[in-house]
Amino acid sequence: MARRLYVYYRVAEAQLPATVEAVRHVQTGLVAAHPGLHAELLRRPELRDGDVTLMETYAGLLTPMVEAAITQATSALPQPRHSEQFDVLD
Repeated sequence: MARRLYVYYRVAEAQLPATVEAVRHVQTGLVAAHPGLHAELLRRPELRDGDVTLMETYAGLLTPMVEAAITQATSALPQPRHSEQFDVLD
């Protein structure tokens, strides 16, 4: 069964450009290193207390090895990060 990983966190609005650049760099490297992995970066439209909520999504073959690579590659990105996994229903 296909699975998707969703990781969300908040950053100060002033840090948004640098954070987006860092996330895109990490996601590009992950996708290149793991064929079949798809990554996306989403933004919640509204601000909350001056913060923007971002969500990274990962889809494809999410093996334990790929999940560990995602965790390691994103460890320097803003914290705390909250993650959830969902199975795709066919």
